[in-house]
Amino acid sequence: MANVSLADIKALREQLGTGMIDTKKALEEADGDLEKATEILRLKGAKGNAKRADRSTSEGLVAAKENADGTATLIELACETDFVAKGDKFVGLADRVLDAVAESGATDVDSALAAPLDGKTVKDVIDEVAAILGEKMELRRVARVQGPHVEIYLHRTSKDLPPQVGVVVGYTGSDAETARGIAQHIAFANPTYLSKDDVPAEEVDRERTLVEEISRGEGKPEAALPKIIEGRLKGFFKQIALLEQDYAKDNKQSVAQVASGAGIEVTDFARFRVGA
Repeated sequence: MANVSLADIKALREQLGTGMIDTKKALEEADGDLEKATEILRLKGAKGNAKRADRSTSEGLVAAKENADGTATLIELACETDFVAKGDKFVGLADRVLDAVAESGATDVDSALAAPLDGKTVKDVIDEVAAILGEKMELRRVARVQGPHVEIYLHRTSKDLPPQVGVVVGYTGSDAETARGIAQHIAFANPTYLSKDDVPAEEVDRERTLVEEISRGEGKPEAALPKIIEGRLKGFFKQIALLEQDYAKDNKQSVAQVASGAGIEVTDFARFRVGA
């Protein structure tokens, strides 16, 4: 058995982020050869990945960047524990993945995972880091938001963790401050659609049927039903359509009114919250 030095153990641990005992055993098995020990540890970790396949990934981070073409890319990279999520290796992995996904122009997870990264694919690199850190990791969501201008807002729900909520807004006009305010509103209000016209007709029909049943069940006068139903549908749109919502910083105005007053038009948005 090779006489493994503490210096070699320290060097390999700093490179890979592996545990003391596993690193020492790998170096001993490799007769002190750092390159061989690295492969041993990665192989061991890869086998562990298969065992961890069914574990949940409720922690992680969101990351975003503006692209040269005026678009922006938003990703959610997930892991199992907040301990790993706030670690330098996981945060560094997210930065590398974000750059690769943005460069590739990917708009969905499958194409993002196939994007090239350091001579491999994004999926390969994520799997390698997962093997080394001993946790299941996955690129859960990817969005590419169209401009011509974009505003990015990343929110930390805890000062000890990386951003957990990420919003990208695409807009026309020049008032970046108002666009940022709308991005902050989206982080809080969590709209599903940009406008009420974007809500699928079948979803509106289901809601209309529901509020009509509720209104009839409450014994509302028949003649008043159409107005009551429309009023409740308006409330429904305020819940899910960004432009219909009351602006978080001034609930006397809708988001659409705030944007119009600032001379901008919101054309696109994406919002991710870790684990949601």
